[in-house]
Amino acid sequence: MDGVTIINHPLVQHKLTLMRDKNRSTKGFRQLLNEIGMLLAYEVTRDLPLEMVEVETPLEKTMQPTIASKKLVFAPILRAGVGFLDGMLTLVPSARVAHIGLYRDPETLTAVEYYFKAPSDIADRLVIVLDPMLATANSAIAAVDRLKERGVKDLRFVCLLAAPEGIKNFRAHHPDVPIWTVAVDSHLNDHGYIVPGLGDAGDRMYGTK
Repeated sequence: MDGVTIINHPLVQHKLTLMRDKNRSTKGFRQLLNEIGMLLAYEVTRDLPLEMVEVETPLEKTMQPTIASKKLVFAPILRAGVGFLDGMLTLVPSARVAHIGLYRDPETLTAVEYYFKAPSDIADRLVIVLDPMLATANSAIAAVDRLKERGVKDLRFVCLLAAPEGIKNFRAHHPDVPIWTVAVDSHLNDHGYIVPGLGDAGDRMYGTK
């Protein structure tokens, strides 16, 4: 699919299968999401630009590559997106964090914003939006809308699972924002859940259902 990267690394696919199991404990689910977050951070930052800098080793001075000045912001959509955050920050501890609070209206399935907090210079940074599920995509679209209103031009979206309907909706609204996902499942059910999916990621992370 145009603009969609499916991360098929065996470790990532294996961990996703473990997370799908309805009997997985809250602790186990949360730990797996954290681990996958780190692996996804590795994939989504694969093409970051490098520049050469001088380093003095114990033997001599040498020119070696380092990440160029482009700085990162991880932007989890609350609450489930936070599950990716610790793993990603372990890999990129200097990244800034923006929090986007959205919930899905159970009747209309539209996204309702209740919180937004971001670095003041977010427009000058690469922003990676995080949400485990791209179902209807209404929350993802609303989050990217808000970030673009703040002047952000360099955006990427990372999720664990996506539905074809969500991908189509998101790409229709934001064709300039690439998607990284571990799997594209079959479809959405009448309640807007991904099938076969893994249930409500937020509830399974926090043991609230």
